[in-house]
Amino acid sequence: MLWPFAWSPLYWLIVGPALLLMLYAQWRVQSAYSRWTRVSNSHQIQGAKAAELLLSQNGLSGIGMKGIGGQLTDNYDPRSKVLNLSQGTALGSTVASLAIVAHEIGHAEQDASGYLPLKLRSGLVPAVNFGSRLGPIVFILGLLMQWDPLMWLGIIFFASAFVFALITLPVELDASNRAIKMLRTSNLLVGEKELQGARAVLNAAALTYVAGMVTALAQLLYYVMLASGGRRRD
Repeated sequence: MLWPFAWSPLYWLIVGPALLLMLYAQWRVQSAYSRWTRVSNSHQIQGAKAAELLLSQNGLSGIGMKGIGGQLTDNYDPRSKVLNLSQGTALGSTVASLAIVAHEIGHAEQDASGYLPLKLRSGLVPAVNFGSRLGPIVFILGLLMQWDPLMWLGIIFFASAFVFALITLPVELDASNRAIKMLRTSNLLVGEKELQGARAVLNAAALTYVAGMVTALAQLLYYVMLASGGRRRD
């Protein structure tokens, strides 16, 4: 939640660099995706077909596949065991499409093998949804009322967002490592150039998770500084 503190130099000193990192990470994703979505893979295989092959080759049965709107909205839902693919990914026969498909199947493989960080992340989703929305509101009320217990309660709620971002990072990095291994062993991408393109897309995406974690930590530190003294003390 930015608007209550937008005027504060301290906020921009602590959180500003993290927000700049986030903007840079988003630019990297769009840049890498834009470049490698224009490069066809050597087999001219579409993302949806590649997904079927990778699921079969890795012994992942019972995984559904659905279309989802938007761009770069692809995801794997461990609750419903469904691979959600955007139109650009499902129908694209590009290096970027295969990189994204393999990454999401990496998550399906994590789910099938009982990968602990994925289980922890999935279990935290309800708490994060609750805490990230309510935390800043509770904190601001405590700040206005100058009531420390309410402020610290808001900080505890908001801390769930940082914990979630912290756990998400190894989950995403591991899925990307699995993706590159799948693409190499399956020979869906041919040659180092295509594999380098896949890595470029996945590494750019990984940077967004790093930026998200740094931003959550910076905001948490700012709230802690306010609660510890800062703005409300004379």
